[in-house]
Amino acid sequence: MNKLIFNLKKVLRAEDGAVTVDWVVLTASLVALGFMATAMIWTQTAGTSGKIAKYIDKQEVTPAFTADELADDEG
Repeated sequence: MNKLIFNLKKVLRAEDGAVTVDWVVLTASLVALGFMATAMIWTQTAGTSGKIAKYIDKQEVTPAFTADELADDEG
């Protein structure tokens, strides 16, 4: 039991991997911040994009040339 406690203290005092842990925590927090910002932007723009889609769906496309005029140019 003494050996286990001694080894545990030795591991907790070691600082060899501290920089790696710092980078992992920093990177994870930046990724989480990015996800939160994306979620906030997504919720704010969802209604507007739906309105734009409805407006575009209502538009009618009128071609500048008819099929007959295009056929005349080829021959």
